[in-house]
Amino acid sequence: MRIRMLVDMTGTRDGQPWPNKGQEADLPTAAAAHLVASGVAEEVTDEPPRRKRRSGGDSDADERST
Repeated sequence: MRIRMLVDMTGTRDGQPWPNKGQEADLPTAAAAHLVASGVAEEVTDEPPRRKRRSGGDSDADERST
């Protein structure tokens, strides 16, 4: 399963350093699924990565309403 790291992790996996935040890696499905479920990685698909929305709404909307 191909994943993209969402955080930087210390240590190694199978003697190799973890990929840096934003980098992709191929891992066995069980290991990759665990990282995805833990929130430290996302599955790589053909679609571009989703960006998290910022909380607090659209700052421009406040200016337009006044």
